[in-house]
Amino acid sequence: MSEKKDFYEALGIKKGASEEEIKKAFRQQAKKYHPDVNPGNTRAEARFKEINEAYEILSDPDKKSRYDQFGHAGVDPGFGAGGGGGPFRGGFGGFGGMDFDLGDIFGSIFGGGGGGRTQNRNAPRKGERVRAVLTVTFEEAAFGCEKDVSIQRIESCDDCAGSGCKKGTTAEKCAGCGGSGVVTTQQRTPFGVMQSSADCPKCNGRGKIIHQPCDKCRGLGMVRRNRTIKVNIPAGIDDGQTISLRGQGSSGINGGEAGDLFVTVAISRHEQFKREGTSVLLSMPISFVQAALGAELEVPTLDGKVKYSIPAGTQTGTMFRLKNKGIQNLRGSGRGDQYVTVNITVPTTLKNEQKELLMQFAEFDGDTSGLKKKKRK
Repeated sequence: MSEKKDFYEALGIKKGASEEEIKKAFRQQAKKYHPDVNPGNTRAEARFKEINEAYEILSDPDKKSRYDQFGHAGVDPGFGAGGGGGPFRGGFGGFGGMDFDLGDIFGSIFGGGGGGRTQNRNAPRKGERVRAVLTVTFEEAAFGCEKDVSIQRIESCDDCAGSGCKKGTTAEKCAGCGGSGVVTTQQRTPFGVMQSSADCPKCNGRGKIIHQPCDKCRGLGMVRRNRTIKVNIPAGIDDGQTISLRGQGSSGINGGEAGDLFVTVAISRHEQFKREGTSVLLSMPISFVQAALGAELEVPTLDGKVKYSIPAGTQTGTMFRLKNKGIQNLRGSGRGDQYVTVNITVPTTLKNEQKELLMQFAEFDGDTSGLKKKKRK
């Protein structure tokens, strides 16, 4: 197995980056390597999974703290809870490893004697969060829509209902740990009595012994599945914002509630429009004649074309506003405005008659300096 890439390096940021820097880096990398943008590109798909895994850890303050202190071992699913990763490394806890109860150790050193606090491996635990990136069009983000997002999540095995046992069989409660999955030992040291807890060697920390494991999940009680989830995209959502779907993440362990699904929205670039908050920006070319004489323009908007009259003498770079033609306010009522900037275009080729008329215009205006005059026939 190849060594895992550093999560900070995966997102292209330095250790100690702020929450906003982590989020910004994730958005940029996810949009670049998203499968929709790179269809059939296996390297981009692998990179996209790597980016998602890095963000899953670094966006969680607790996991980020453990990763900063212990590296990849600190965010192993079994870290501090007797996990070795197993075939679902990165999805949910496995078995093996050792856990020292620091509260008991310091209690022993400073006269507390230790209370034997250990984590119950069989206590209900909430399922892991699942993250996904969903690409929508400019219009879909503006008006809202319903989209399907494909995810992978860990679910309870259907064949054994999560027990890990073959149909018609049950697990035996481990006699070595009494079903807790943990055995505690004490050792006298010059500093006092040191107490440590470790996974029960008889049941590998599960608290039960499965004599006939389920064929489908191999006794783990959980399987990884591909799912398609419908997501309601609210009108006005902006690029990089995340939608939370409660209970649509991985299944809980030992009867715990399911985790949540977090869908980050990526908005495709539009050919004409740009966005700033709830405002829509449009750059529109007009001719010299339209600018000089004034004209009624047909202006593209999200709602279709609308007519707008510009006055005579309009200068290039002039901006005008179309009220309520912008983006829906995500957290309130009403829409923003559309701002249209006109730019005067200069023709690259002219017929002789057009050149003659322009020269006459220049002579009438009294400004022919630098112009090459042609002899009139």
